[in-house]
Amino acid sequence: MKTIMRTYGILLIAIGIILAIFEALDPGFFIAIPAGVLITLGFITLLYPGQLYTIWTPLIVALIVIPLMFLSMKYYQYISPPTKPTTTMTTSLKGQEGKVVKEIDPDDISGKVRVGSKYWSATADERIEEGAKVKITEAKGVHVVVKKIE
Repeated sequence: MKTIMRTYGILLIAIGIILAIFEALDPGFFIAIPAGVLITLGFITLLYPGQLYTIWTPLIVALIVIPLMFLSMKYYQYISPPTKPTTTMTTSLKGQEGKVVKEIDPDDISGKVRVGSKYWSATADERIEEGAKVKITEAKGVHVVVKKIE
């Protein structure tokens, strides 16, 4: 029975460590809490094999995991403080350069331009092929007017 419980404890710790590694590689995935629970249960199983099936195990796990949960929450707040979402005003686009990702036709806003990491509907006075470099001359609502850069 002790060998089975020892194997079970090691398995719980191993799974918890794997989850913790995934959390470290991709913070914000929020699997640190389950990882902490599994590691705690694994150590309880290794140190006190008969303790796992008692009424006290959930209390012990809670006493260990709840403080860990608050510590991880504080850590996430530290590494990623809340910020206001970024917004782009169309007037701030004037003069910026971009690349045509969908052909632009005159008097039609179905063309697309990528400026930085954002995509905008675009129109121009002339037909501009995909892949051309353009400069924004004006912003009108949700689309921009562009001019081909020679």
